[in-house]
Amino acid sequence: MTGSLAARLVFRRTSPASRFFPRREVSLPAAERTKDAIAPPKELPAFDYSPLAYSGPTGDEILAKRREFLSPSILHSYKTPLNVVEGKRQYLFDDKGRRYVDAFGGIATVCCGHCHPDVVAAVVEQTKRLQHSTVLYLNHAIADFAQALVSKLPGNLKVAFFTNSGTEANELAILIARLYTGSHDIISLRNSYHGNGGGTMGATAQSIWKYNVIQSGVHHAVNPDPYRGIFGSDGEKYVRDVQEIINFGTSGNVAAFISEAIQGVGGIVEMAPGYLPAAYDIVRRAGGVCIADEVQCGVARTGSHFWGFEAHGVVPDIVTIAKSIGNGLPLGAVVTTPEIAKALTRRSYFNTFGGNPVCTAAGLAVLKVIEKEKLQENAFEVGSYLKERLNTLKDKYELIGDVRGQGMLLGVELVTDRQLKTPAPKETLHAMDQMKELGVLIGKGGYYGNVFRITPPLCFTKEDADFVVDAMDYTFSRM
Repeated sequence: MTGSLAARLVFRRTSPASRFFPRREVSLPAAERTKDAIAPPKELPAFDYSPLAYSGPTGDEILAKRREFLSPSILHSYKTPLNVVEGKRQYLFDDKGRRYVDAFGGIATVCCGHCHPDVVAAVVEQTKRLQHSTVLYLNHAIADFAQALVSKLPGNLKVAFFTNSGTEANELAILIARLYTGSHDIISLRNSYHGNGGGTMGATAQSIWKYNVIQSGVHHAVNPDPYRGIFGSDGEKYVRDVQEIINFGTSGNVAAFISEAIQGVGGIVEMAPGYLPAAYDIVRRAGGVCIADEVQCGVARTGSHFWGFEAHGVVPDIVTIAKSIGNGLPLGAVVTTPEIAKALTRRSYFNTFGGNPVCTAAGLAVLKVIEKEKLQENAFEVGSYLKERLNTLKDKYELIGDVRGQGMLLGVELVTDRQLKTPAPKETLHAMDQMKELGVLIGKGGYYGNVFRITPPLCFTKEDADFVVDAMDYTFSRM
C-alpha cells in the first residue's frame, strides 16, 4: 500500500481499556435528553413455557469458581453477570426463572432456537446408539450430513471435511489453499476475524484479537467498509489495494483470499457493492483460491440467501462453516471441490472429533428444521422488519451512527459525533446493561467496541423484534 493511502486510513482510537469497561455516568446531548418521555417496553411476548425449578449454585458461587479454576482470559458480559440455566427457542432463563429475549444467539450460533426438539431428539437418539468411534470406521451419520450439506452449495463445491469449530475450519482452509497452490501468501481484509489459531490469528486483522507471536505470510487489504471506509461505497476503488498487495508485497502469486461476506466480530460490516467479484478475479489471476468464511453469515442467517457470498454473485473455491450449522454443538466444516480436496492426500490429516456421529446427526437435523420451519424466509421477513424499526431509532437518536446488516445479522453502531463518527464504547456498554435489566440480551462488536451485534435465533418473531427496539428506545431516552 502506498504511504499516502496508509496515511488516509489513520483514525483516532480509543484506549484499549475503554472498549471493555463502562464509565459510571453516561449522558446524551441535552437535545436528546429532553425528548418526550418514552414508556418502558411492555411485557415480553407471550410464550407458553415455564422453566424448570433451579436449585443449583448462585451466580456469585459460579463466578467465584470461574475466578479460581478457569483461565483469567475468560471474560463475562455485564456488570452483574447473567446466570443462564435454561433456554427455549429464542428465549433464555436465569436462575430466578426470569425470561430474556435472546437477540445474540450465543454469538450467532443458535440457529433453530435453543433446545429445538428435533435437534435434541437427533442428539439423544444418536448418543444412545453410538456416541463416538472414529472416522476410520464407517457410520452413516457423517456421510448423510455431508451429502445434505454439500447439496446446499453451488458449483462444484462437493467435498466436505468436518472440524469442531470455525477456527479449525479456517485453519484447515488456509492449509489446503497453500498446499493446492504451492504459494504461501494469504490476503485477508482489515477488521476481519477468522479465528485464534496460528494461521487464523494471522488472517485476523484486529490488534485486540492478536498476540505477539509469529504470524507469517498474511497481507491485510483495505476494508471495503461503506460506513468508515475511505472510499465509501465505491467497491472498485477499494479493490485496487488487493492488486497492489500482489504487485508489491508478494512474488506475484498468492495462495488465497479469505473474507466474510459480512464481518461479524468486526461489527456487522457489509462490503461495498462490486468489491467481492473484482477481488476474486484479481486473486485467481494471481494463482490463488478464494475462501468464503461463512462461520457467522452462513446457514440462512442473512435471509435473502442461504450463504452470505451468494448475495455478491460469486462462487468461492473453499467455504468454511460453523456456529449455526450445529445449533450450539461443536461442529465446523470445510467444503471445497474434489480437485482442491486432493491436496490433503499428500500426507495424513486427521481430526479425532471432527465429524463425530452426535454432532453430524445434529447438523443434519438443523438443515431439516431450517427447511421444515422456513427459517430462511423468516430470517428475511423478520430481519427486514427489525432493521426498518432500528432505522427509525437512528432517525430519532444522534447516538446511532449506522444501522446495517441483513436478515438476522444486524449491527447498530453508536457514536458520540455523527460527523466525526467518534466511537461510543462506554455508551454501548451502559445501554447493554440497561437493556439486560429490561429483558433483552444483545452482543457487542467492532474494533472500538461500539456496535450492537443483533444475531438472534432464526425463529425470532416480529413481536420479539418490537420488544428489542422498544427496550432500546426506552434505554436511549433515559441516557
